[in-house]
Amino acid sequence: MPQDGPQSVERELPTDEARDLLGLVRDLVQREIKPVAAEQEAAGVFPRETFRLLSEAGLLGLPYPEEYGGGGQPYQVYLQVLEELAAARLTVGLGTSVHSLACHGLAHFGSKQQRTEWLPDMLGGGLLGAYCLSEPSSGSDAAALRTRAVRDQGASGTQSGDGDWVLNGTKAWITHGGVADFYTVLTRTGQEGPCGITAFLVPADAEGLSAATPEHKMGLNGSPTAQLHFDGVRVPDARRLGDEGQGFTVALSSLDSGRLGIAACAVGVAQAALDEALAYMAQREQFGRPLTDFQGLRFMLADMATQIEAGRALYLAAARRRDAGQQFSRQAAMAKLFCTDTAMRVTTDAVQLLGGYGYTTDFPAERYMREAKVLQIVEGTNQIQRMVVARHLAGPETRS
Repeated sequence: MPQDGPQSVERELPTDEARDLLGLVRDLVQREIKPVAAEQEAAGVFPRETFRLLSEAGLLGLPYPEEYGGGGQPYQVYLQVLEELAAARLTVGLGTSVHSLACHGLAHFGSKQQRTEWLPDMLGGGLLGAYCLSEPSSGSDAAALRTRAVRDQGASGTQSGDGDWVLNGTKAWITHGGVADFYTVLTRTGQEGPCGITAFLVPADAEGLSAATPEHKMGLNGSPTAQLHFDGVRVPDARRLGDEGQGFTVALSSLDSGRLGIAACAVGVAQAALDEALAYMAQREQFGRPLTDFQGLRFMLADMATQIEAGRALYLAAARRRDAGQQFSRQAAMAKLFCTDTAMRVTTDAVQLLGGYGYTTDFPAERYMREAKVLQIVEGTNQIQRMVVARHLAGPETRS
């Protein structure tokens, strides 16, 4: 079994502070996350204490401003931390990315008062978030969502401009559904299509909000994914994020950043699978020679390593554009597409290189392969990523 994992990867870190941060993450991974990952995933244990530990260490708010309790780190540093976490246990890496996604709407579209009141607890106060966009009837076509928020008309029967909103509907495929402390929820407040959508920050203990039984999945067993039901959930207007009708802009902005998080997680899983294959092949002999002596197998390893390096370079290039304030939507879609497809290929090859052992739960290769599959689906399927990339290349006039 490999002991070092992605620690051997040469990192692109801009400051001594970032290097110290990554050292802290690697130490935490080796002490707290990796030793129990296989056992807890097999048992379906949600690592809530791990997320509390990450919050205490300042790792749940890395890309957000220090004035609100964040880490003030460039996105390229944050993503490399995600990669380390995902290589140890995808439930933790993906969960950290989802939490960051859930904070994005408030951090980038909330008012100064809203950020000051809620963001510090979300970034470093032990809270955990979730992001609610998909619905049972609208996944890839996110603008077709049906969950509706209407203003309370009050006793006078007239709508109040600053009163409560009442939410009704169902959200689906919600990571951390039922265990999160807050939800960033996209709802319909106006006309059909993207212009009629508004975002709200909903506390988990809101009356009328409930979670269904978690989905039974082929992987990520420690990360609950569930439907959320909104049955007359009252939300003050003060919890509206951005302007009324601005919700789809909030959603797309969040997803651009979130896709980079998924790309980094995918590279982490792929790196872990490569490390596992290398360690196994170095100690396994056939025909009196270690498996690493066979050219055909060495070429497989070379292809796996090359794809991982290319994926890492792609997500870091997109992150640097984001850090520089440049447009990065196309690059984020490319990174998510390439890195998650790479993770699927690399983990499949890792299982092949371990032979029969790769197909057993005694080795983590089969878990990596099962987990890699979902990364091609979340934050927009890879078919959607190809549409996004093509739209940017061909121009807006080609949009249907």
